[in-house]
Amino acid sequence: MKKGHLDAFLIGQTATAVEAMQKIDFNAKGILFVVDGTGRLAGVITDGDIRRWLIKTGDLREEVSKMMNRSPKVIYGKELKAAKERMEKYSITALPVVDAQDHVMDIVFKEAKDVIAEMEGKKALKGIPVVIMAGGKGTRLYPYTKILPKPLIPIGDIPIMERIIQIFRRYGVQQFYATVNYKKSMIKSYFAENMGNFSLRYVEENQPLGTAGSLSLIEETFDTPFIVTNCDILIHADYADIFQYHQAAGNELTMVTALKNIVVPYGVIHSSGNGRIDSMEEKPKLSYFVNTGMYILNPKLLQEIPQEVCFHMTDLADQLLKEGRKVGMYPISEDSFLDMGEFEEMRRMEEKLNLKAE
Repeated sequence: MKKGHLDAFLIGQTATAVEAMQKIDFNAKGILFVVDGTGRLAGVITDGDIRRWLIKTGDLREEVSKMMNRSPKVIYGKELKAAKERMEKYSITALPVVDAQDHVMDIVFKEAKDVIAEMEGKKALKGIPVVIMAGGKGTRLYPYTKILPKPLIPIGDIPIMERIIQIFRRYGVQQFYATVNYKKSMIKSYFAENMGNFSLRYVEENQPLGTAGSLSLIEETFDTPFIVTNCDILIHADYADIFQYHQAAGNELTMVTALKNIVVPYGVIHSSGNGRIDSMEEKPKLSYFVNTGMYILNPKLLQEIPQEVCFHMTDLADQLLKEGRKVGMYPISEDSFLDMGEFEEMRRMEEKLNLKAE
């Protein structure tokens, strides 16, 4: 591995959680190896380590040294033939190749096809219902949505809703529901001709009921937590881990959130009384977590959604919070959240999925 490429997987101990998430987004492998001031390996940090830290503390500015694993598995150059066996033994996806002084010389990664095969083999979400909110007009994508409903707008040559279903199918999901309203006949016709080995039931709105209101129209009774997702987003994350976190945390509702970094394009002035300038900050960067539009809900919440009124998932979350009930978040990185809601984001989604040649 060339040094420039290797640097994408190395980070200093004093870097922040935000900086680590951005670097993980860039290398697209979900892992970084932490080095000290002399370049020696000090630890390893994964997107999962950062996520657990943020769930526990919410602190985006803490140094990675506080959240890293200080006992990383390593391999020496003469042992390279044993790399695959060692990764399987310890259930890891990457091994740093170090020299006698613990400097990282290379990194061995588990092949992508093996990682996907492991995920698909587990079928961890078999039996879990997924509701796709597909009833909106997609006004941000006009004039495309004057012709096609938003769920059928293609990303590459596959409609966004079909791509969402494909991802969930990898985890063993077989039971899908789609809330529909605008141009619903087109959605039904498309999937009637392109059905796979899964069940897709339609929940039909006669009027817009919001992102939660349409759930009140589901006639079936769920006996397990279920997943709700907007039809215009793709989430790059371990869906099984999201579901397991929801259950382990004891949440009634879990919201998948994504880091959003915003750069103020001006010099910012910090002042005190009497017009006194205390300090100046050039183009500061602000970091927040935003709602992605994917949720895990406990089944009893279906009984708490009002009938025949517009009611959003954020309304439900606010109601639960006011009652002191447990609402949690599952944080993901900025680049792990792809939103098709605007034209520029559509292009970014295609680039992220390497679809320009399709």
